[in-house]
Amino acid sequence: MTGEHLPDPLPADPMRLFADWFEQALGDPRQPNPASMYLATADADGCPTVRTLLCKHIELDPGYIIFYTNYQSRKAADLDANPRAAALFHWDHAHRQIRAEGRVVRSPDEESDAYFKSRALLSQLGAWASDQSRPIESQEALMLRLADAVARFGVTLEQLADPSARTGGIPRPPHWGGYRLYIERLELWVGAQGRLHDRAVWSRTLAADLSPSPWSATRLQP
Repeated sequence: MTGEHLPDPLPADPMRLFADWFEQALGDPRQPNPASMYLATADADGCPTVRTLLCKHIELDPGYIIFYTNYQSRKAADLDANPRAAALFHWDHAHRQIRAEGRVVRSPDEESDAYFKSRALLSQLGAWASDQSRPIESQEALMLRLADAVARFGVTLEQLADPSARTGGIPRPPHWGGYRLYIERLELWVGAQGRLHDRAVWSRTLAADLSPSPWSATRLQP
């Protein structure tokens, strides 16, 4: 047994507990890539796909998570056709897991602009160089596209040699930005021996304007 259990009674709103677990994972050196999550989407025909990316922010009220990607990627095409997704966080060192499901909308431009400015220089250039998920003939061809971006924005070799370099002179590409996953169903899971896991789920509904109803909570059998 892990010795940990979910609160009893369950909190009316699970977002604070979600954020606490996330912050604890970020501060624990035992967990590599603690902000990583698996994001599942489905295309217009209902065919699913999943990939790993980073959760960049958790907003407690009204309750959504933010991630960033290329708006021309496969996941973006899925979300254009079917704007729903499921995310999974698994912190195996802590025997904790979180599943979030809900509706997805693009982040406001100012939110995406602010985050893009905080990215490392090479990541900013890479967003311009890469047409994510599209075919390319070779790695060399990708490096040539990167070189074009370096020349376009006047980046120096000294700047490229510094992995922490930032520049305010590179604008966010119009094809790159954030998404908000507004959570409608949130499950928290604590692992235990004998598969006697402690699980609970919170659910709510979202109106057309994304305003939420109160959460409903229940424990689940493992």
